[in-house]
Amino acid sequence: MTFELFCATLIAVLFGLAVAFSGYRLFLILLPIWGFFAGFAIGAQSIQLLFGGGFLGDVTSWVVGFVVGALFAVLSYLFYAIAVAVIAGSVGYAIGVGFMMAIGVNWGWLVWIIGIVLAIVLIVVTFRFNLQKWVIIAATSIGGAAAIVGALGYGAGALSVMQDLVDNPVRLLMQDSFWWTLLFLVVAVFGFIVQYRSSKSFTLEAPPDRF
Repeated sequence: MTFELFCATLIAVLFGLAVAFSGYRLFLILLPIWGFFAGFAIGAQSIQLLFGGGFLGDVTSWVVGFVVGALFAVLSYLFYAIAVAVIAGSVGYAIGVGFMMAIGVNWGWLVWIIGIVLAIVLIVVTFRFNLQKWVIIAATSIGGAAAIVGALGYGAGALSVMQDLVDNPVRLLMQDSFWWTLLFLVVAVFGFIVQYRSSKSFTLEAPPDRF
């Protein structure tokens, strides 16, 4: 491992630790970052579905991913409700896509539609039952764990290309090794417990819309 790769891996792991164990308290800072990556992934995967090819396999998917990601980031920064919707929707989408592919369904329209439907369902349930706090804690615990596992996997050479990191590093590593799976689950669960205990007497106040 080169020194540059070591530094990049260390920074990514530290960022993942902060998100996994303090994501709820840091949520206002994470708004545009989360919005960008959620929009980037959904935009790029949508282009992959429409035109075929691999994930981030052409310039169009990169451009659309960046445009959608930037739009999500700006909206998440300006409007708190949209930020909560983005984080809830991204979790629902990831659950839907992950489940379908875990049971052996190849990527296609059915997988994409299931992901979008579950994203909408989770957004509605989150606002209907006022579950914003718990959705944020769960999402940041899982997202932080994914960042840590993805960074370590890339640093260790288990992931070799940028597409793997952006697409679904956790799924790739979990398919490859039981130990990567165990590490992801331990960090995610431990992160959720720590955030739950540390936020018992703390409730994030929604800031006024910035626009």
